[in-house]
Amino acid sequence: MDMDHLFINQYIRSEQEKARVNRVSELAAVFARRAAKHDQEGSFPFDNFADLKEAGYMKLTVPKEYGGDEISLYEMVMLQERLAYGDGSTALAVGWHLGQVLHLRTSRKWPEELFAAFCRSAVEHGTMTNTFASEAATGSPSRGGKPETKAVPTDGGWLITGRKTFSTLSPILDHFVVTAYVPDEETMAEFLVERTDKVEVVETWNTLGMRGTGSHDVVLNGVFAPAANRLIGKGSDDGGGWLLHIPACYMGIALAARDYALNFARTYKPNNLNEPIRSLPSVQNQIGLMEVELRTARSLLYATADRWDKEPDNRPHLKADLGLAKYVATNHAIKVVDLAMRIVGGTSLSRNLPLERYYRDVRAGLHNPPMENTVIQMLAAGALNEE
Repeated sequence: MDMDHLFINQYIRSEQEKARVNRVSELAAVFARRAAKHDQEGSFPFDNFADLKEAGYMKLTVPKEYGGDEISLYEMVMLQERLAYGDGSTALAVGWHLGQVLHLRTSRKWPEELFAAFCRSAVEHGTMTNTFASEAATGSPSRGGKPETKAVPTDGGWLITGRKTFSTLSPILDHFVVTAYVPDEETMAEFLVERTDKVEVVETWNTLGMRGTGSHDVVLNGVFAPAANRLIGKGSDDGGGWLLHIPACYMGIALAARDYALNFARTYKPNNLNEPIRSLPSVQNQIGLMEVELRTARSLLYATADRWDKEPDNRPHLKADLGLAKYVATNHAIKVVDLAMRIVGGTSLSRNLPLERYYRDVRAGLHNPPMENTVIQMLAAGALNEE
């Protein structure tokens, strides 16, 4: 089979991209073999992260000036999609790190000294980051709830107390960002926090899908953050393009489900037929519908990422398009996995086969930002505000 003509490869544009994709494909194949075990146990895939670190994955979006690869958003989408083809949980979890480093690179909202030190650590030691903003009482931070976590001034910095939910990567992070309310100033702020004995990870993550992301609760018991670790956040508005790591992940899962169903259709021959079920018009119709969903979503996803890369001055105005790409990709991914299960039939429910995991994992996309109603309201507001 000519690898260049595989459907999954149709967005590769250069030899360099092809080389990176091939390396990530090798990792994805290894992760796919471990995925069922981590899913079953709800365990964090430390083994996968050790492999990603060794492969230099953590430095992909780090600026070149600090030793990183400085890949584009388009490339990040491509590599994240490919990683998720092997294991959705691992891809989504590491995507938060890759995406946020890309965001910090373009917005420069961290003090440069702090950002430089973090980048060098990511390059040398595979250090990762994430922002813990969700809380039980506020719901998704993208909806604008005020954090109940509080930061109070103390000698040389801040003491932070509170509890964060959906803290993806919490089992492995040494540093992370938390959002907190500063009562003295009646404002919300972000702080870079180091993991100490004042940080407790409470293993609450026991979910339907994406069971290996380690998105536990993190309890902060008066954690000290030096004054320099308050992130003032005056960076430029990059439109939030980095969040495309999310739809890329769900596209990867849908592609894995599609390929599983295609292989099944090519090989499964019940004894009442003379040839495999691929010959049945009803099966061909379902395969065609899968292609419609995937091709539509992927063309929009890659085109939007490419626009973001090529139109830096226009990035703040691409928010609605970026949201639409996520909305379409996640909803289409759910349909694709559903169609794949219909093609495979009753055995698709088996815990011994990966399809039922894809089916559970892909549903999580609906609950990652930006939220559906937010995207639809944004599109409506854009239309109504046209003169």
